[in-house]
Amino acid sequence: MSEPYDTDPRRSGASRARQPYDAAPDAYTDPSDRPGEESRGGRRRREEASAPAEHGAAAGHGDPGDDGTGGHDRAGTPGGDADDGGEGERAAAAKDYGRAGRNVPVSILVAVGLLLVILTPLFFFKPLFLVILVAAAGLGIWEMTRALRTSGARPPLIPLLGGGVAMMCLAWFSGVDALSIGLLITVLATMVWRMGDGPAGYQRDMGAAALTMVYVPFLLGFAAPLTTPEDGQWRILATLAAVVLSDTGGFVAGVLFGRHPMAPTISPKKSWEGFAGSILATGAGSAAILWALLDVAPWKGVLFGVVVSVAAVLGDLAESLLKRDLGIKDMSNILPGHGGIMDRLDSIVFAVPTAYLLLSVLAPSA
Repeated sequence: MSEPYDTDPRRSGASRARQPYDAAPDAYTDPSDRPGEESRGGRRRREEASAPAEHGAAAGHGDPGDDGTGGHDRAGTPGGDADDGGEGERAAAAKDYGRAGRNVPVSILVAVGLLLVILTPLFFFKPLFLVILVAAAGLGIWEMTRALRTSGARPPLIPLLGGGVAMMCLAWFSGVDALSIGLLITVLATMVWRMGDGPAGYQRDMGAAALTMVYVPFLLGFAAPLTTPEDGQWRILATLAAVVLSDTGGFVAGVLFGRHPMAPTISPKKSWEGFAGSILATGAGSAAILWALLDVAPWKGVLFGVVVSVAAVLGDLAESLLKRDLGIKDMSNILPGHGGIMDRLDSIVFAVPTAYLLLSVLAPSA
């Protein structure tokens, strides 16, 4: 559980950043409203009364909690504090990326690069894909432990990284049963390692560590048994295509028809219309893809697409919820235009185990 957010507007901007993103506008108070006090923003407004347009341009802020789909403009929100600590000048100078909230050309280039890194070993040297999985799990674990530290938890990084590598290797060479054993070993090793830091905060730290173990290496580890069959490259490709179709269909339908918020306190830009677009796009696309790649009947492909799309949307919402609770926008900034590895894997970590289970029934490997 995160520490209480500091709502004292007289404190630094770093403290205000910890306020919950979905707080009502009247929860943000301007220091100038307090009797006998005048904020730096109030002094600046008085001193720069001759240039009101500049202040007005700096008053609007995007919602920092909207995950990769663009910020909410809150130009009319009281106490936006654009003037405090020089933030107004930075906001006015910042480039407006519109509804996307990102540098779209850079995002596209990074996405294409990631696809090449993933698909090249799949089709030319499959064992190298294990290295990709280990690297993704390691970076994801690092991002999770780093993010969870903002709540006061201190999950031990070293046993988590070691356990993540072990879980990926076990899943690759011995399947899902070995993956589960790897999770158990990682939990025990982390408990023993954490004992060295004493009893203070032990439950809190182990709770954060358990979340990290399950959320990153365990769920992502299902990609290994999904890949290892002779036609594994097509199974991974079909799964990734379903996630992309879900994201794309949801975005297009949400922009064109979105009217009814799906989870306004978690991800305000998601709508039920967008969710319907995700379902339709993934169901139709997966029917064609699975028929072409795995010789699966179209109705089975539709079923696969619908269930994977639901899992992908839930994965996206789960990470949005986590980031809002922690008070952060992105898990890290190592991917320009995207944020962190987990900001790209949020849908995939839920979709991969779902696809593995579905394909085990709908298209069992020889």
